[in-house]
Order: sequence, then C-alpha cells, then structure tokens
Amino acid sequence: MRILNARLRETDGLHDVEVSNGRFTSITPAASIPGDAATAPASNDLDGSLRISVDVFDARGRMLVPQFVDAHLHLDYANTVGKPRLNESGTLFEAIDIWADHKAMGFVNKDLIKQNATNAIRAEVSNGVGFIRTHVDVTDPNLTALEAILEVKDEVREWCEVQIISFPQNGIFAYPNGNSLMEESLRRGADVVGGIPHFERSLTSGLRSVDWIFELAEKYDKLIDVHCDEIDDESSRFLEYMADLAVERSMQGRVTASHVVAMAYYKSGYMAKLLSKLREADVRFAINPTENLHLQGWGTDAPIPRGMAPIRTLIEGGLNVALGQDSIADPWYPIGEGDMLRILDFGLHVGHMLNEQYLGNCLDLITVNGAKNMGISDRYGIAVGNPASAIILDAPTDKEALWHQSDVLLSLHNGSVVFEREPQRTTWGSAVQS
Repeated sequence: MRILNARLRETDGLHDVEVSNGRFTSITPAASIPGDAATAPASNDLDGSLRISVDVFDARGRMLVPQFVDAHLHLDYANTVGKPRLNESGTLFEAIDIWADHKAMGFVNKDLIKQNATNAIRAEVSNGVGFIRTHVDVTDPNLTALEAILEVKDEVREWCEVQIISFPQNGIFAYPNGNSLMEESLRRGADVVGGIPHFERSLTSGLRSVDWIFELAEKYDKLIDVHCDEIDDESSRFLEYMADLAVERSMQGRVTASHVVAMAYYKSGYMAKLLSKLREADVRFAINPTENLHLQGWGTDAPIPRGMAPIRTLIEGGLNVALGQDSIADPWYPIGEGDMLRILDFGLHVGHMLNEQYLGNCLDLITVNGAKNMGISDRYGIAVGNPASAIILDAPTDKEALWHQSDVLLSLHNGSVVFEREPQRTTWGSAVQS
C-alpha cells in the first residue's frame, strides 16, 4: 500500500508513505506534488476520493496522523442511559447510585454488554480512534462485564486495540470482597490496575485502597490508572499520596491519574508543591472535559466552578496530559459518540488554550499523549518499522483539524483499511452564487 502526498506533523513538505506487512516500510519526500496540494491553506477545496488505484491513496496535502487514542472510556457502561432511570440531578453520585441499581435489577447481561460495547467501539473508530483504554467495573461477584469486554477486546483486535482497566466502581474496601475481585480480574486478563479512593468510606480507607492498588501493580507488573479526586472538594488530595508512592516504589511513569477535578479548587501554594511532586513521579493524566463539565459544579455556591482539572497548568508544569470521552450514553453522561476532536475542542476552550502555543500541536492530547498513558509509545506513531495505524484527516494542520472538526477520510489499523470516506462537499444554490 502507498499513501502519496501526505502532510506529516512537525515535518516540512509532503511525503509518500509505503506500508507492507502491516508496518510502515518507507517515508520519503513526495515524488510528485499535485498543483494545489503543496500550498493549499486548507483541504476543504479538494474534491474526490483518496483512492486512485487498488492499493494507492493520494492524500493531496492532507495530514496523515496516528490513529486517535481515547485515553479514558467505560465500554461496559456504554448505551445504558435510562436503565433503570435517568440521572435527573446530573451529578456523579446519582450516576453511581443508578449504576448500583442497574446491577441489582439484573441489567448486567453479558451479551447486551458486548453488543453495546461493540457499537460504542464502532462509533469511536468511525471518528478515527484506533486505541481505547477502558475501565471495566469489577465490583460484581460474577465479573460479568469483565468477561464480556475481554471477549470484545479479542473480537475487535484487527481494527481497534483495547486496553482493560480493573475498575472497582463501588470501592475496593467499600464493596464486599472488592480487593479480592480486583486481584481476580487481573488473573483473568485485565491489563491495568484501577481504583476510586475518594469513594471509599473514609480517608483512611481511601489511602489504604491506594496502597492496595500499588501492591497489585507491583505483584502483577501492571500499569496504574485511578479515578482520583473526582469530587468538588479541595481537601481531596489522594493524588499527592499516589505521587509519593510512585517515587517510593520506583514506579515513575507507570501511574495515570484520571479526572482529578479537585485540582480545579487547589490554592496556588499547594499546587506549586504538588506539581513538583508530580513531575518527580512522572504521573500521567487522563482528563475528560465534556463529562466533568456536565457532572461537576452542582453542589457549590455561586460563582459555580466547572470542575475540570487544570489542563494548561499541568502541561506547563511539564506533565503528560491525554483526553478521553469517558462515557457514551450512560448514567454519567447522556450523549457522546467517541468524537475525539469534539473532546479536544471542549478541553482547549475550558483550559484557555486557544492560542498558537497550543493550537499548533493540539492533536498531541488525543494521540501521542494517550499512547504514553497506555504504555505503547514504542510502537505508536508514523515511523518506519511501526505498525501502520494511522488516519488521513481532511485538514493540513492540527489547528485546522480542530477548527473545522475535520472528517477522517481514511483509517488504517496495523496496515489494514478500517474504512474510507469521501470528503463532504456543499453545492451552493444559485441565490448564494449570485
């Protein structure tokens, strides 16, 4: 397979890219550049299909980028909104209560979970995603959701890579035998150790749960990704304890903190101290802009904060930040379709990051940064020898892809075509043309 006249991020000019046996085998300056591709400020004016022969595509100056990474999702919750009831308050804790009722009322059905999860993955993949890190609820004596998502992971492996986090939705110690279920889930095939310390019954139990998370990660040689401080409370500071443990146990770069919305309330003095610790521990972050904008800020007095972690502060502090969809039509979030450009749009707006410093490489937040969280950086990206998992965006730059919410016109996963799509075009009526 050959892709001609592709624009690569952080590289001048256009390039021809060759793929063989599922990997990138050659990346060279373009041999022939179409007349409008080299200088076109945007690709919205380029017509026609990219495919020019059986195994040759002409990007015509559009960007070839790695497939998007959704750094935080809940596939086992997908497409369950309204079962057994809607979240009328819009709060995180009502959503958790609804999910407990969902399980107690017998809605946890393996076949239905698989169907809902597969549909969610298809939605994500249709928007350019090729890598998903999903949390899966293991506070269930039967581990039904885990078994379902393990099967889905295998069934979709040819067109999407799924990484599974053992997630104790109702608490490691707050839920009966939660710690044993966590360990059993890792034995059965979960890839990453999760947690939710702020939902344990007390501060002491929360700290104890973090200790247990690190013990499991060491015992089974797993990465860590914890729902951490997802609460509108500046006194919630499990993140600092996680950073300390990462250093003490020599697990720098192996820990991801998800949500961390309490950081939005930290005072500057404590934040400065915390950022230094986070850098030393090389903690990574998974931030979910749309969901936390919806869930947080309900229980505070005016002025109402929006309750999203300070993305810009984390990045300027030298920390790795990736974005996630988090939910697709479930008790926590009633909509969502895995459109990572939409997630990026929200994140940059709320983070006050619509300046050239961030717009120029904004796709990092939904590509390479997520790959770092997943621990796949050594085989992710457009480079000779890497698996050919990439997309062509209908835009020439990061900024324009965000600006126009550009379509994905071609998606490859491990060298195979996942889908191709013709550019959308508008034909104006005579009244407009005149």
